[in-house]
Amino acid sequence: MSETERVKCLIIGSGPAGYTAAIYAGRANLSPVLYEGLQPGGQLTTTTDVENFPGYPEGVSGQQLMEDLRAQAVRFGADMRFGIATAADLAKAPYRITIDEEKVVEADSIIIATGAAAKYLGLEDEKKYAGMGVSACATCDGFFYRKKTVAVVGGGDTACEEAVYLAGLASKVYLLVRKDYLRASKIMQDRVMNHPNIVVLFEHNAVGLYGDGGVEGVHVVKRLGQADEERYDLPVDGFFLAIGHQPNSEIFKEYLDRDEVGYILTEGTTPRTKVPGVFAAGDVADPLYRQAITAAGSGCKAAIEAERYLSAKGLV
Repeated sequence: MSETERVKCLIIGSGPAGYTAAIYAGRANLSPVLYEGLQPGGQLTTTTDVENFPGYPEGVSGQQLMEDLRAQAVRFGADMRFGIATAADLAKAPYRITIDEEKVVEADSIIIATGAAAKYLGLEDEKKYAGMGVSACATCDGFFYRKKTVAVVGGGDTACEEAVYLAGLASKVYLLVRKDYLRASKIMQDRVMNHPNIVVLFEHNAVGLYGDGGVEGVHVVKRLGQADEERYDLPVDGFFLAIGHQPNSEIFKEYLDRDEVGYILTEGTTPRTKVPGVFAAGDVADPLYRQAITAAGSGCKAAIEAERYLSAKGLV
């Protein structure tokens, strides 16, 4: 028989949103319990240097930033636990979340901060060069490629936006597009096609990466018609994936509204979902910005909303 526990505030996820929510919830005496998920610290722990998070003038490693946020949450009484949320029942309060398919936690309020995972091509080399030239965030890592040559993979608005952003920093940007056209909006297509630093390579597939101690180039395949193709190596210093993100929201789909990709929909600029007392923070509800600082801000909002909700219910 599964074990059941009752908590006032349950936080699911441990990136900037989850940890910041835990800091605020802890200071509000909500006795928050946080389950850290598959990747404690979230996506940021796979990033080397973070230079755009306020308060770190010399920059900080993603791992260190997350450790600092975690320690701050612990200081205010957050109960940090290893475990993955594997099922959810949000039909009525207290809400029930199953951890690791066995333990059930009943929660008066829930903050969902499960993040969104960047989609990768599935190449072994993407893992091999993670943090050494492979990135899924131009805004996070573009600064390190000033005056260098980079490749961006994708053909939609995100890929075009990333290419234009990087073109303002790098000396040359190759946009590798699998099809013979761009899926992006007309305005983004125009910006890309007319930018002097961007070279669009249609019908190109990245099939591997090479380099000694870091990315030095991409193995590409160019389609030359129905059956013919040409393989060659494209020298680049950085390799950016821009083929989308997958929000980690699947277990909540029965109860919460989501967009067509899976991002949880919230009310206006608040983290409130359609279920009272359930809030969504960070990348799981943000298809637009996906930054550590915006995730942290939304974690703050979610904890404040949770405190107000619990207070109105007479639960704190």
